[in-house]
Amino acid sequence: MAQSVRTSAGEGDAVSLRGTEVTFKLKSDEAEGASLTEWVAAPGFDTGLHVHQRLEETWYVLDGELEFRLGDEVFIAAAGACVFVPPQVPHAFANRSQALTKFLLMMSPPTHDRYFIELAEILGRSGQPDSEAIAALRTKYDTQQLSSLTTDAVPQPAAR
Repeated sequence: MAQSVRTSAGEGDAVSLRGTEVTFKLKSDEAEGASLTEWVAAPGFDTGLHVHQRLEETWYVLDGELEFRLGDEVFIAAAGACVFVPPQVPHAFANRSQALTKFLLMMSPPTHDRYFIELAEILGRSGQPDSEAIAALRTKYDTQQLSSLTTDAVPQPAAR
């Protein structure tokens, strides 16, 4: 039987993706349908264009703005905006502003939260990121990278 989960403000396991903080509000081991993460994206954060065959993602911008690319469409999603990307749609999101951007990201199926945990481990190692380890991670978690991944965002203190 599934258990109810409550995560209050400032709570949840967190990882850093080189200056961008990801807090896990609902993890894949807690829910069958989706996982939920809260992000504080540093200026310069950019996922690069990528696609998932099975994963669907939904963003809700809490503060600041994100630039999205969905296929050939590029647009800005400001606070209060919701963006849904179904499987098989090439997409990217980035913080092009000079300020932190805070947003929620819901993923289904939920296991993609493990991708960010394992990516943080790789990016946390000294030296340049291990491109072979990142490529293997992408394959493991249904992510085909179509352009470069930017990992050199300007580190900022996390805002909660």
